[in-house]
Amino acid sequence: MPALGEIATALNLELRGDPARPIDALAPLEKASPEHLTFVSEKRHLSKLSLTQAGAVILHPDWVDQWSGCALLSDTPYVAYAKATQIFDNHPGAAGVVHDRAVVSSKARLGTAVTIDAGAHVEENVFLGDRVWIGAGAFVGQGAQIGDDTVIKPNAVICHAVKIGARCTIHPNATIGADGFGFAPAPEGWTKIQQLASVDIGNDVEIGANSTVDRGALEDTVVEDGVIIDNLVQIGHGVRVGTRTAIAAQVGISGGTQIGARCVIAGQAGMAGHLTIADDVHIGGQGRVASSVTEPGHYSSGTPVQPLRAWLRNASRFTQLDKIVRRLVALEKAVGLEQGGDQDA
Repeated sequence: MPALGEIATALNLELRGDPARPIDALAPLEKASPEHLTFVSEKRHLSKLSLTQAGAVILHPDWVDQWSGCALLSDTPYVAYAKATQIFDNHPGAAGVVHDRAVVSSKARLGTAVTIDAGAHVEENVFLGDRVWIGAGAFVGQGAQIGDDTVIKPNAVICHAVKIGARCTIHPNATIGADGFGFAPAPEGWTKIQQLASVDIGNDVEIGANSTVDRGALEDTVVEDGVIIDNLVQIGHGVRVGTRTAIAAQVGISGGTQIGARCVIAGQAGMAGHLTIADDVHIGGQGRVASSVTEPGHYSSGTPVQPLRAWLRNASRFTQLDKIVRRLVALEKAVGLEQGGDQDA
């Protein structure tokens, strides 16, 4: 159980209050007890401080007069909270050994302190860097390369020749390097296009559970450094995702699309293929991106939820939009002619 002063030192934050105060865990404002550390990240939540029983609070220096107890002061409280979660991380640790029920090719190369759990399968010519952790039931295909300190969670699949950088996390049941969706129409049916390239993932990338990153047909699919990808995301073949871009759940990105750096793609957004998305673009939830976005900024589409009766009326009217617009244009022209005639008179 760390003392508050130790936490302040680890986070490089100014401490107000008792450095010897023991802190057992993190907790939300509403549920925090005296042994807990909590946080306020937005000014609108300051009113909740009067109700919390937390032993200490992370908050902005400008808000310190709103709280009389122990505090850790940060210009970015939410970031400080994120770093504090690492102090209290309760995930199981790596064993640092290869389990006797793991299958590891004699032609695989393993760095120091590698963990390979029961049921994992590592094929020939694989390279695993130092302290890599391959979880139970995970599969690493021929020729794959995985950098130092990367964690492949249980039942994830890393297909042949995939490259993954250092300090990455691939969550359970994710698949990296499956074939892209490539087929050519022929009179006798669909002819498969063999996906001859691979996937190249940079450093410090996190890919969520059940997400897929397909291998390229002729050029690698690339996920650059610092990208974070949520659960249930589909990245098509030949896509490039720029550094520090964030992609939320249920996003689908079609093949060949190039996404810039520091973009945010909100949940259920979809992108057509072979588009270019500029740096610093934010696509709103359920955004339908059918053409390239060349300027940074926020973009939205989709229909928000509304009462059923109103939606039914509007859905019916939507089918009549073309007729309504034609009538409106004709009406504007008629009015314009009348006004022009009056002016000539």
